[in-house]
Parts: sequence; C-alpha cells; structure tokens
Amino acid sequence: MQQKETNHAFIATSAQIMPGAYIGLDVKINDDVTVGANAAILGKEDNLSTVAAEIRAGAVIGANATVLAGVIVGIRAQVKPGSVVTRSVPPLAIVEGNPAIITGYVSTAIDIGAAHQVKDEKIATKCSKVKEVTLQQLTLVSDLRGNLSAGEFEKDIPFKSKRYFLVFDVPTAETRGEHAHKICKQFLVCIRGSCNVVADDGYNREEFILDSPAKGLYLPPMTWGIQYHYSLDACLLVFASEYYDSADYIRDYDQFIVAVQENK
Repeated sequence: MQQKETNHAFIATSAQIMPGAYIGLDVKINDDVTVGANAAILGKEDNLSTVAAEIRAGAVIGANATVLAGVIVGIRAQVKPGSVVTRSVPPLAIVEGNPAIITGYVSTAIDIGAAHQVKDEKIATKCSKVKEVTLQQLTLVSDLRGNLSAGEFEKDIPFKSKRYFLVFDVPTAETRGEHAHKICKQFLVCIRGSCNVVADDGYNREEFILDSPAKGLYLPPMTWGIQYHYSLDACLLVFASEYYDSADYIRDYDQFIVAVQENK
C-alpha cells in the first residue's frame, strides 16, 4: 500500500478523503477507501483510546459519519451517512444508525424462495449462483392434527449429520456465523421465526430468507456464511457433517479469499 504523506495517519494514495473529514492519530486508511465530507475517523487518544480506527480496502464511509477509535471497518463495507460506528464492521456489511447496526450486505441478491409447500409435494431444490449452495423446500404435511416437516439425511439433506446445534435468543442487532469451514458441510433450517443468511464462495454472494421449518439451506465446505436479521422468536437449527473442530474454521475473510484462490 503506497501511503500519502502525513504526520499522524497512514493513508493509501488511492484513498479519497472528502473536504472537512477528520482523520485521527495513527488511523489507517487502506487502498480505494472513500471517506465522505465531514466524516470523523477517530484515532489514538480520541475518546480515551489507545488504538486507532482502521478502514480496510474498498470501504466507504458516508458523509458526517463517525467511526470510533479501535473500530475496524472491513473490506468493501459501507457506513451510511450520519452513522456512528461503535463496533467493528464485518467485510461487505452495510451499517446505519446511531449506534450503527447491520442493515444488509454489499452485492448480495436476495432470494426469498418459496414460503409454502402443498401437502405431500416432492422435495424442490433451487440452485444458487453461489457454488454448490442450494435452497431446498422440504416435505410439509398439514392436516387437522397440525403440521409436520421432514427431511432424510443423504437423500434430502446431502450428507450424514454427526452434530447439530441451535441458535436462538439472538438480539436483532447481532450477527452470527461470519466464518467458513474447510471440510464441514452444513444444513440450516429456521424452525421458528425467521433469519437472513448470506452465502459467499469468494466470487459470488447471495442472501436467503429462511422463514419456514419446511425450507432448508445447504452450505458446502469453503462457503463463507453469515446469519443476521433474526426475528425475536427465531430458532435456527443447524446440522453439521463433522464433529466440532476449531481447526476446521476460517474466521478471517481475507484468509478465506486467499484459501479460495489457492484451491482454484
């Protein structure tokens, strides 16, 4: 990264800093970043911090926005004008408000998918533009006794599950996931309420709304997954093909992109 001459900050020469913007002590502004007019990127010693903010490559900070010291704004993330960012922003996230919360993701088409299934209809599978990701409409049987949704491992769900976990009571401002697996496959079903899932293979991204226990999303290995916009009553059931192994996780998006390129 080539840097502009400055006495107190690290600013890439390709970055665009609009008039009136404040860049604090030791702030790092990476390649192709845009900082809007009158925005404030706080640095070391601002708001009593010992660590400056960092804005990573391709991010956009809107006019009059404030990014607190110690916050990292991820690659290609967008901070909407006037927002106050108090916590680090994931790569490609769109944040807004005071304090800023995630309202979406950059370059992700939303696929709502079919919300309902007629009685005893065969399993329907919809392929995504994200490599090997599929949205599957599971069997739904409804009668006077209630509703039943079912799926069979290695048939409807394309692997044999060794583990499951439930995600629930998630504050709506929070996100889950934000990682990829090297070998583990996952199948997600929101059994109550709804949540949004972003799938990313390093080249394409798509967002899905899981809002029915008869709808499942298959995430193959080497897929960056994010879950957010949980409804207050949401309960997400996740089946995994492998036992828990911390070494199977890729938790840094930059490292994920490198791994994808190496695999290709």
